[in-house]
Amino acid sequence: MINNVTLLGRITHDLELKNTPNGVAVLAFTMAVDRGYTKHGEERQADFIRCVAWKQRAVFIEKHFKKGSMIAIEGRLQTRTYDDLNNVKHFVTEVIVSNISFTGERNNDNIKSSESKDIQEDIGDIDDFEVVISDEGTPF
Repeated sequence: MINNVTLLGRITHDLELKNTPNGVAVLAFTMAVDRGYTKHGEERQADFIRCVAWKQRAVFIEKHFKKGSMIAIEGRLQTRTYDDLNNVKHFVTEVIVSNISFTGERNNDNIKSSESKDIQEDIGDIDDFEVVISDEGTPF
């Protein structure tokens, strides 16, 4: 079975890193991803896609990206349901992030200014390679 999602878009809101009761870092965010077509005479539309990153991926995104930042992610689509306090069932579809990439966007306003120096220390010259965070082979 195949369940792969690749997205390139912009983060739509301020990021808030949270921890589970067991101390595991989790970050939920929404990406605006432009549709690949536009009807004649209409503005380009975007889809708003909920994404969830766990552990070091969550920490990495929160550290290096902010609202409006362009980000590329890979992951898998996952669905779940829950009942709210009024006993109404809700269905949620989200992308579970497995890889994160910088997009090569040169505008430093899209990266937290206080973190700009840290990015260079973490990854060296952005023009030389692409950063990918992955836990392939790591059991959870």
